[in-house]
Amino acid sequence: MQIHASIQGVRQALKNCARIVFVPTMGNLHAGHIALMTQARAHGDTVVSSIFVNRLQFGLNEDFNSYPRTFKEDCEKLEAAGIDLLFAPRESDLYPEPQQYQVDPPDIQNQLDGAFRPGHFRGVATVVLKLFNIVQPQVAVFGKKDYQQLLILRNMTRQLALPIEIIGGETVRADDGLALSSRNTYLTPEERAEAPRLSRTLAEIREAIGKGDHNFAKLERDAMFTLDNKGWKTDYVAIRQQSDLQAPQPDSRELVILAASRLGIPRLIDNLEILI
Repeated sequence: MQIHASIQGVRQALKNCARIVFVPTMGNLHAGHIALMTQARAHGDTVVSSIFVNRLQFGLNEDFNSYPRTFKEDCEKLEAAGIDLLFAPRESDLYPEPQQYQVDPPDIQNQLDGAFRPGHFRGVATVVLKLFNIVQPQVAVFGKKDYQQLLILRNMTRQLALPIEIIGGETVRADDGLALSSRNTYLTPEERAEAPRLSRTLAEIREAIGKGDHNFAKLERDAMFTLDNKGWKTDYVAIRQQSDLQAPQPDSRELVILAASRLGIPRLIDNLEILI
């Protein structure tokens, strides 16, 4: 596996490569990331990943400085997964000057997760577009666990006419249902035992909708009450259309149930798709 920190080094290494598939990450890799790498291999000839903790997508009181950085272990996992090239820039490599030009997504960036993390999706879209311009892939793979992020990046790619196919990878879960996340390492043993309640709560909503309960507002309220009654601090539980993350219409059939809730230090997110 080649490792490059400079933009010039990546471009030189990839200039004669056939179909490139790209999986950007912030490191602290787990089995969910490796599943995306495996999926990527099926869609191209050269698999490229990146590790970069992007300051632009962190808020003032978020965990940029304490975000887990495990570069040596990450490289070992990527090597074992058969990644061809890792782009691991320093902040001065990717942002040699203040990033004054940024990508400003439409109003969806201010809803759901964006309502609680102002500017987050602007930072995500900006760094991803910059990474796309450096790596110039034909395919990029992102996890469905970050459902709103996937939608925003897919729409950005389409509207800016980027010649890149965006593929969503299914969420990888622990045996007890907890969606894998780099921030799960913040959980205490007691919190880790409680954490699967989030996925169970979403599954209960999915089951209720499947049985014909379409009082979505009540389902959302009841779910938030259930979580908060067990010590969570819930930002939202929302039932939305998969296509645009807007409120369901009477004829909506493809829905997604999304949630974000804090348990101790980490803020956990999860979602479940449903067809009705």
